[in-house]
Amino acid sequence: MSVPLDSMYRDIILDHYKHPQHRGLPDDFDAEIHHVNPTCGDEVTLRVRVVDGTVKDLGWEGEGCSISQASTSVMSELVVGRPIDEALELQEKFLRLMQSQGQAALSDEDADKLDDAVAFEGVSKYPARVKCALLGWMAMKGAVADAVAATKVGE
Repeated sequence: MSVPLDSMYRDIILDHYKHPQHRGLPDDFDAEIHHVNPTCGDEVTLRVRVVDGTVKDLGWEGEGCSISQASTSVMSELVVGRPIDEALELQEKFLRLMQSQGQAALSDEDADKLDDAVAFEGVSKYPARVKCALLGWMAMKGAVADAVAATKVGE
């Protein structure tokens, strides 16, 4: 008996919501950013540490719906340990997925790179929920940019 894809995706989202990855704010960080979704009140505070062009560590705290919290968990799992350019490339792929309105916007290769993040494809059909799914990803993008800028100032 096969499990419907929607059910599998719902399970991935619920699992990340109940067991969030990288939740908690590390003491050692290069940049901190706080984002709020004014539409629904979801919020996330994210800290990132960048070492030698790699997202060395990332931690977050947040409140909100299962979509925003699970998406931030998935994002954190995907980007920690990756070079900055790969982390930002994943953010762009996820943004494209969220802008697809449920129309397959990714190649199989891109879907493989996004791993559990493809579970949010159905969210793209609901414009009011897209901002929820993007909250942590946009915070990561901003925090990485701030960390890189702070590193350049210190050189």
